[in-house]
Amino acid sequence: MIALRNWLFLLVFYGGSVPIVLTSPISALFGWRAMVVHTHFWTRFHGWATRNILGIHQNIEGARFGDTTGPGHIGGVPVLYAAKHQAMYETLELGRMLRNPAIVMKQELTDIPVWGWAARQYGVIVVDREASAGALRRMLREARVALAEQRSILIFPEGTRVAPGEQPPLRAGFAGLYQMLKIPVVPVAINSGLVWPKHGPKLPGVVTFRFGDPIPPGLPRAEIERRVHAAINALDFPQG
Repeated sequence: MIALRNWLFLLVFYGGSVPIVLTSPISALFGWRAMVVHTHFWTRFHGWATRNILGIHQNIEGARFGDTTGPGHIGGVPVLYAAKHQAMYETLELGRMLRNPAIVMKQELTDIPVWGWAARQYGVIVVDREASAGALRRMLREARVALAEQRSILIFPEGTRVAPGEQPPLRAGFAGLYQMLKIPVVPVAINSGLVWPKHGPKLPGVVTFRFGDPIPPGLPRAEIERRVHAAINALDFPQG
């Protein structure tokens, strides 16, 4: 049954995603808001497919402080979300859940034909893994543009997907953004790797998103990295 669910998900979601991605340039002709509607259609399709085909559901804990229309917001001020990254699942789900954040994304992803162009039109923040001075300045410039548009920023500070139980140190780009942008950080612990492993079939179950209390700006680098690292790994444990 699990193998059948996985094959059906591949057929339905990826088959349906091709026309959605290929038609994104049409939406882009009508401006950023049209791109947001287009993107939300795709992420809602993803949510439907994961729930109804794979049997993966969500459990959300804590307040989404960057949500300017919901409970717990910080006076409508954008925040820097720092999230655990274990699967593709959260990259799509958080985009809708957090109301269009500017997502910090690896440059190689934005080089994918059509999809990468659409991501840039949506307003992602491109990060170069080489972390040159010029790349860091560009990342900061794009982040400030997002803040000027009252958009929160989403970063996966460990830099790449990891398996449950893996807790690598945070990449330098996170501390750089935190120190320069001077906005609160909301850590997000996610355990998606338990049902969406890097290798092997996806499993039915529940993915928990735990939003931590906001951490104020202005802390020393060692302290902010320590607090964020602990918070995003709050749900993390080895399988066994």
